[in-house]
Amino acid sequence: MKHILITGANSYIGTSLEKWLNKNPKQFSVDTVDMISESWKERDFSKYDVVFHVAGIAHVKETKKNKELYYKINRDLAFETAKKAKNEGIKQFIFLSSMSVYSIEEGIIDESTPLNPNTNYGKSKLQAEELINSLNDKSFKVATIRPPMVYGKGCKGNYTKLSKLVLKSPIFPKIENERSMIYIDNLCEFVKIIIDDVSCGLFFPQNKEYVNISEMVKLIAEAHGKKIILTKIFNPLLNRIRLNLVKKAINELVYDRRISKDINMDKYNLIDFKSSIILTEK
Repeated sequence: MKHILITGANSYIGTSLEKWLNKNPKQFSVDTVDMISESWKERDFSKYDVVFHVAGIAHVKETKKNKELYYKINRDLAFETAKKAKNEGIKQFIFLSSMSVYSIEEGIIDESTPLNPNTNYGKSKLQAEELINSLNDKSFKVATIRPPMVYGKGCKGNYTKLSKLVLKSPIFPKIENERSMIYIDNLCEFVKIIIDDVSCGLFFPQNKEYVNISEMVKLIAEAHGKKIILTKIFNPLLNRIRLNLVKKAINELVYDRRISKDINMDKYNLIDFKSSIILTEK
């Protein structure tokens, strides 16, 4: 049996992983720890095999006032946790990073794409990666995961905003684009494989299918028995709108599938895209 500690109680991904691993009680024992107070520093890490660090700040509008909070939580707290884990004999540390560490908001991300984030969220995540990876050695294996947009029932962020918009609107722009995304159950299975194999390195899990936003909108509507009209009439106006949700909807942004081949995508893509939307919306 492997003993897992998830640092970041009540986080969407952390809670989902806990439920996923608890389906195999003979294989995994899972605990969580709240990172908001300082009490986590008194927690005994030595009885665990793996620490999965998900604590962080996200889905919060960036301002001058909260800039330092990103670095305090996403970078400094993550590094402190990794150091404690190593000092107390943890064998594997899994760090949840982000696609936001890249410099591009549109296009294809591959091995040559520069790391030059333009948000405090992305910068703090990248700096955390660099610090934590400096601890990696034979006895302390660091696995860094850079997922694209994560979605699933109860998730926060742009998917939920888009779903609400679909249910309110009778029409939606018809957009020819592709985006990398990952359904929460597929991500949890990916993390399970990382744990099983005691893997280290950099990982880019994603759904096998790239997602066309208009197709996703259609599936969301169908899941609620609603008809929606897709039209290109508004497309010329979309490029002038600078709202983050609009940019994420119309821009094409994908991981080159070749950088996601370290683990066979069939192994963790347990739920196909159409089924994942139905499960998310039902």
